[in-house]
Amino acid sequence: MHSMLPRLISTALIATTLVFAGSTLPTPVAAQTPATETRAPNPSGLPIPRWVSIRASEVNMRTGPGARYPIDWVLQFRNLPVEVVGEFENWRQIRARDDTTGWVHKSMLSGSRMASVAVARARVMQKPDSGSPVAAFVEEDVVVALDACEPEWCRVAIASHGVEGWIPRAALWGLYPNEIVTP
Repeated sequence: MHSMLPRLISTALIATTLVFAGSTLPTPVAAQTPATETRAPNPSGLPIPRWVSIRASEVNMRTGPGARYPIDWVLQFRNLPVEVVGEFENWRQIRARDDTTGWVHKSMLSGSRMASVAVARARVMQKPDSGSPVAAFVEEDVVVALDACEPEWCRVAIASHGVEGWIPRAALWGLYPNEIVTP
């Protein structure tokens, strides 16, 4: 019993020292950085957020940035547009259209610009004009390749069906407001 007393006192002193030392630690760098100052570059050097697409036909979306983290979702659609919202080493935190977020390895992503139809039924027009002839109708969630985007219209292609044309940008998910996409 007496041999336990020095160990308990030693443990109490260490705990007390840590509590007091913790109260004198400097404020984290993020809390010190003014909003106007730029942050350190992310691992890729590319902007965050940004749009990318899924490269493989099956991609494991994990709860954290690493293979040791459990798989939360399996994305089973090649070319699906996703938004990169974070980076850690070789891992990218992505957000899907339904706001699901998770981590995937960077090798599973492509820089190809894709978008998904965000309305029940969209008309693909032959020209960027609502009075133009209709080239095709596409349903919600159909993935299209973004060839170019102007302020009001995006030139798209659906290679699997040989369809090319223009869709109002408001009918698409996978680009930022006022973003201009060039060929």
